[in-house]
Amino acid sequence: MEKELNAYKKYLERTGFAPAPVTTALIDMDGVLYNSMPNHSEAWKRLSKDMGWEYKENEFFLNEGMTGAAIIRQIVLRNTGVEHVSDEEAKRLYDIKAKYFNELPKVEPMKDTDKVLDVLRRNNVTRVLVTGSGQNSLLQRLDNDYPGMFLPNLRVTAYDVKKGKPDPEPYLMGLEKAGAEAASTIVIENAPLGAQAGHAANCFTVAVTTGPVPEEALYDHGADIVYPTMAAFAEALPTLIALRNEYK
Repeated sequence: MEKELNAYKKYLERTGFAPAPVTTALIDMDGVLYNSMPNHSEAWKRLSKDMGWEYKENEFFLNEGMTGAAIIRQIVLRNTGVEHVSDEEAKRLYDIKAKYFNELPKVEPMKDTDKVLDVLRRNNVTRVLVTGSGQNSLLQRLDNDYPGMFLPNLRVTAYDVKKGKPDPEPYLMGLEKAGAEAASTIVIENAPLGAQAGHAANCFTVAVTTGPVPEEALYDHGADIVYPTMAAFAEALPTLIALRNEYK
């Protein structure tokens, strides 16, 4: 409990909020609900090779959370100096990337995330999906893979926001949809830009290292606490919720 207590004290000092129980969890999709980031990375690499774009090996893991259009505009600017990519061209390129994604082996749900969601449900914590993804092949699987966990009106995707992560807009929209205050929420992330967005929205931000991004990068981008696996987070989550409920 010491790790959770110290993290929560620092969070209260940072935000100036009064202690509040957890009522709502804002939950990322790629790398949290699904072990999808390796496939996303490979699909982006294939598109980049088609277009003659240079990229770094783990670049797309670090870009996770941005909308597809934002990733395209970033990499086009860096590779060509072109500052404007139309919405139509961004969609065309993203559709190619999505095609490559769908050609890859089926993505599986993230191991032990179901345990995390079960803890949240047992504690009556509202679950809100907050993803920068527009990958319909995953979004359409949510009800089958995680039945009853995400109501249709409690989802924020790339189609809903103007600014993707690291901007706080997706998480602020999640708060609005849930009718919740930042002080009573937790964000569940795995990516630096997602942690940065949760931090900027003044939510207590939990990050889990489900990919090649190191723990230090998650803390550097604003995560309040980091766990090494979903299993470790699922084990600690009841303690975190109880601490929040009882903290004076």
